[in-house]
Amino acid sequence: MKQVDLQDSTHDRRNFLKKAGLGVAGLASFQAASLANSRHSTSQSKKVELAIATITCDGFGDENFEKAFQVIPQLPFKNVEFNCWYGRNLTPSGIGSIQQRCYEHGLTPICVQGSSFGAEGNIVKDVAHKLWLMEAAKKLGCRRVKCTGAGRGKAGGPEAVVEIVRELAPAAEEMDVLLLLENHANNNIEFMEDYEKIFDAINSTHVGMCMDNAHFNGSNVGLMEVVDKFHEKILHIDIKDTEKMGVHKVVNFGEGVTDNDGVIQKMLDHGYEGYLLVEMAPPLNETTLVKDLTRAYQLFEKYQS
Repeated sequence: MKQVDLQDSTHDRRNFLKKAGLGVAGLASFQAASLANSRHSTSQSKKVELAIATITCDGFGDENFEKAFQVIPQLPFKNVEFNCWYGRNLTPSGIGSIQQRCYEHGLTPICVQGSSFGAEGNIVKDVAHKLWLMEAAKKLGCRRVKCTGAGRGKAGGPEAVVEIVRELAPAAEEMDVLLLLENHANNNIEFMEDYEKIFDAINSTHVGMCMDNAHFNGSNVGLMEVVDKFHEKILHIDIKDTEKMGVHKVVNFGEGVTDNDGVIQKMLDHGYEGYLLVEMAPPLNETTLVKDLTRAYQLFEKYQS
């Protein structure tokens, strides 16, 4: 009997990986019906869901997600954003490893975050990198790719971001992938005027903002002003708390100045549908990590619908 069960389990796993696109380019046929309905949508059953970023466990190092897959299964989160900043994360075997481990732990990939937009003079390499991020997202069964910019004034500045995203927008529409531009303190995508330049140049339902609340506070940008102006373009919300205005230093929720609840409620009033992503990074305290991240889930689970 045990041998039969093992064979059945192996058969089921292989079927899952086959459907998930392990080693096969493109996943559109597998989830097209559920992905194409809305530019915001998370799933057919829920409009707003919590998610967690692997960076909350791995920090900024190349950990091959080992810490993330050790910690996240202990948490209530099921949706995971993968911070694929290193080469091995994006190879076919790397993507397959993410798929397999998600399957084994009952986790769902919802977004791929790559390294920053930017290029000095020649944008071809960056365009190609972002195209592969979109393909990786499709292979993982999700439709979100998130990137921020390079350091302020570097890698071609905000103008390079516009040039690169302009090239990517038609591909994002064709692939039905959301291209999320995340704000970051001291970055080419930092202020409201940076987004104004981008969205004035590129009008696409598949290009939008990842609103990082703590980073806006770190850049002395008022959160409610951002929501008032860009609520139609906000497709993803990163929730974490920063120590004080003008300084991006992540602290536990409630110990800083970031009004995450205010942003979420105002976005819900505007009809927001999408993910609320806990991104407390780097890990604040290894000894209390599971407790702190469980508390984060409990603080915001009331917004799931």
